[in-house]
This record gives sequence, structure tokens and C-alpha cells, in this order.
Amino acid sequence: MKKIVVIVIFLLSTSFIFSGDIAQYINLGFSSNSKYFMFGQYGISSEDTKAFAETYIVDVSRNNFIVDGINSRKFSDEILPGQEGLGALFTILEDSMGIISKTGINHISTGRVVYLLVNGASPKERLDFRDFYKGDAYVVTLIQESFGNDDNVSSSFHINLAVTDNKERTRTYTIGLPDFKRKDVLGYRIKQVVFTPSEEGLVFVIEKEINEPQGKSIRYMVETLVF
Repeated sequence: MKKIVVIVIFLLSTSFIFSGDIAQYINLGFSSNSKYFMFGQYGISSEDTKAFAETYIVDVSRNNFIVDGINSRKFSDEILPGQEGLGALFTILEDSMGIISKTGINHISTGRVVYLLVNGASPKERLDFRDFYKGDAYVVTLIQESFGNDDNVSSSFHINLAVTDNKERTRTYTIGLPDFKRKDVLGYRIKQVVFTPSEEGLVFVIEKEINEPQGKSIRYMVETLVF
């Protein structure tokens, strides 16, 4: 019997207008034991029109980056019309082959997506969905708070998760750092929710809207959980 994957997609008509730059998020895969997760982002900086790329390897159970798990570079090469910075990502992946091999990251093993927000703006703070493969119902609540104003802003967030199984038993989790204020971040949105290949953990992909001198930009981070 084939696995049934339910993807909840919110298509919202309102769109943000950015004078900054919008990074492209990419899932770079899990290790064979689902212990580690790798993701990246890349794009063209609106500040100086240079290509940039960043990669991160996360210890899923610890919800933290591993030692030497962050690689970030901006390149001085001329950017021509139509380019999107993907070459920058390929280049730093070459630089990271040692840590990728050490952690056993498999770029094909990207997990199972159970929630996806596509080109959305102002999504709901609460997400309700059922995973028909596992039979569980999920309620995800994004709690966020902003401080200061646009010229001196910071914000914090965390995620409250309730999981109810087919026997009506509910487990609750708090994910993230509620009291950690991120400077220049205007707000957060949940971009994806992904099961690890082992089906024992979740990765929440978070989209950050950042206030910068050249305008508002988009960057990504993740929060992880092992049940």
C-alpha cells in the first residue's frame, strides 16, 4: 500500500513588495539515521548585487547547529541578468564535502513534507492538519512578539505543538526560544513542516522578514523536534 502524503497548501492573493532581496530556501537532506539535517539558502544581495549562499547542518534532537556546520560566503563575481545565485550554493557545497561526508548527509533523503506554504503572505498563526499516513492530528501555533520600531526592531518567537493520535491521546511541545530576541527581524512565518525520514522527528522551516537599510529581505532558519 502506497504511503498517502497530505500536503496543505495555502495560496494567498496578497503579496509583499520587497526592495531588499529574497533568499531561496533549499532542503539539502538528512543523514541516514535522521540525526542530522542540512539546508541552505542563496540569492543575489540587493546591497551590492553579489551572489551569496549559506548552508547549515543541524543536530535534529538538540535543535542546534553542529560544530563546523555553518558555511556562508558572498562572491565578488559579476552577476548577469537572469542569474539567481545558485552557482554560489554549488561552490560552497564543494567546500563542505568533508563535513557532509562526516555526518552522512544524503541529498536525496529530504524527508516527507506535511505542510507547505507557497508564495504566501500573512498566513494564519495557527495551522491544523491531519497526517493520514500516521493517523495523527496536528495543531501548530506560532507565537511571536515584536519590540521597538522599524528603525530599531527585534522580535522573538516559539512554536506550540499539540499532537493527537487516533486514540485521542494528546502530547504537547514547545519548540524554539520564547525569550530570544532577534535584532532587525520584523516577523516570522512557517514555510514548511517536514517529517524526518525516520518519522520520529519534525523540521519547521521558518521564513524571517528582516529590516535592512536597502529594504525588507527574506531569510530562513529551522526549528527541529524529536518525539
